[in-house]
Amino acid sequence: MDGSDRGKGPRMYRPKRESPLRTGGTHGGAPPTPGAGVTNEATPFGALRDLWNRGVREAESKEGLVSALRDVTKTAWGEVKKNLDADVVLEASMAAFIELAASRYALDPGKQWKPGEPLRLLLAGYAGTRNTGADVRVEEMIRQFRHLFDDEHIELSILTLDPDKTLGYFRTVRQVHMPKIFPKFIFDLVHEQHGVIACEGSMFKSKFANALATLMVGALGLATVEQKLAVGYGGEAGQMDDHLKDLVKRYCQDVLIIARNVASQHVLADLGIESRAGTDTAWTFEPAPIDVGAKILREHGWDGTTPVLALCPINPFWWPVKPNVGRAFVNSWSGIYDDAHYGSVYFHEEGAEIEAKQERYLRAIASATTKLKREQDVFVVLCGSEALDRQACEDLNELLGGHNPVLVADDFDMYDMVSVMRNATYMVSSRYHACVTTMAGGVVSGGITMDERIKNLMADRGQPHLSLDCDDPELEAKTLEMLRVLVRDADAIRVGIDRCIVKNLERMGRMGMTLVDHVKKRHPQFPFRPELGLHGDPWAHLPTFPPAVAAVVERVGKPS
Repeated sequence: MDGSDRGKGPRMYRPKRESPLRTGGTHGGAPPTPGAGVTNEATPFGALRDLWNRGVREAESKEGLVSALRDVTKTAWGEVKKNLDADVVLEASMAAFIELAASRYALDPGKQWKPGEPLRLLLAGYAGTRNTGADVRVEEMIRQFRHLFDDEHIELSILTLDPDKTLGYFRTVRQVHMPKIFPKFIFDLVHEQHGVIACEGSMFKSKFANALATLMVGALGLATVEQKLAVGYGGEAGQMDDHLKDLVKRYCQDVLIIARNVASQHVLADLGIESRAGTDTAWTFEPAPIDVGAKILREHGWDGTTPVLALCPINPFWWPVKPNVGRAFVNSWSGIYDDAHYGSVYFHEEGAEIEAKQERYLRAIASATTKLKREQDVFVVLCGSEALDRQACEDLNELLGGHNPVLVADDFDMYDMVSVMRNATYMVSSRYHACVTTMAGGVVSGGITMDERIKNLMADRGQPHLSLDCDDPELEAKTLEMLRVLVRDADAIRVGIDRCIVKNLERMGRMGMTLVDHVKKRHPQFPFRPELGLHGDPWAHLPTFPPAVAAVVERVGKPS
């Protein structure tokens, strides 16, 4: 837990519309100057501090000082890393708090639900980073839970890393500001809940950050040892480091996990963990009206009639995020690692090889797009559905000549961002939810993927040929061919998209049935409506459909 939060309970936050949006922090500032004659060179970080002070006085150039700083930093961090793996330390800390909670339970079971009071559920996820997909899927979970439980019988809270960035989201839900070093914080917070629902899509994976998966396991594990509801809702399991596998295997045996796809069920089964079939929850999302996105595009040069091609690039190669305490120490006062700094002590992968891979990926998309434009009149827009995507969007735009609009989630909330993307006719995306959230708008999409999510989605649509690997050596040629297919076969692709939407709506409804039945078994006196549960109709377990989704269901029809 951050030092500023030590000894305090969770900080609760309710959005106020007049609050300003913060877009990021700052770095810099020299460290304190040691006294004259004092040397710290006996330790790596002492040497680093002495180098800084000598360098300020003696370095002939900024470049020379930075070069020396990098050398000493690498040496220092090498010494630290021999004795410390921050991921393992975080996981061990989380496990220790789960064990402590299990011991505490006998004397102090924490909040336990009683008939007549609202059911208090904590939503544990990745809110507060301006990740459109993460926010949309949670927004729709909340709408579904409110439909199933009714507002007067439920009290929802959600973790957020930055309340200003979730301003106006998650209506009726209390937002809880979470520090990035979280085990003690989660230990205290779960104790005051009746249950936990993990809502992050990449729930049990090392691909993005072990810390994120540790948060999911920690919140669920704390709930299970205190005999509370513990549910993983619509998430994925994938490749995990061995120490993360051990954590999941140990603390998620008694969790109800409703997986986003069958592949995730197989991963969990290999760990001896049962799971149920499910899907993502973004299918029912209602963005801002289509005219809102059209207005934004017209303000950025669109004529209102030319077909829009939305390109949604990312940096697929700088994951996973890893903690690096030594680098964080140096960066806090030098800023030399800002480009790779994710936040707190976490850093993206970087280096010449990463940069070369990213350049090949972006050049392939740019070259394919340029060739398509010679054949087809399209208006190109770069869309970053997570704030982190800005650099990739700007770099791709530069390769395309620098004259295309760049619209990123750090400037637009999820409602406007999806409205913009739904104005596209065609889309090539490395963001899974950019595809999912635009399908009901009839956007014809293909993906360039870093993992299994887009592959699984395109297979579910019956269109596996519309998924490419981001590191394919023939990416340029294959992207051009995919773009041509999107233009040529648009109507047929939309038929597959519509069918896929209806299939996943039914799956989402069945997730609701499973959740209701699970809560009934734990709390038989909870006042669910009589038609809800495994005996009911999956379509009765879904929130109200927005017009675009309702139109798809009308076209395709509900499965008999």
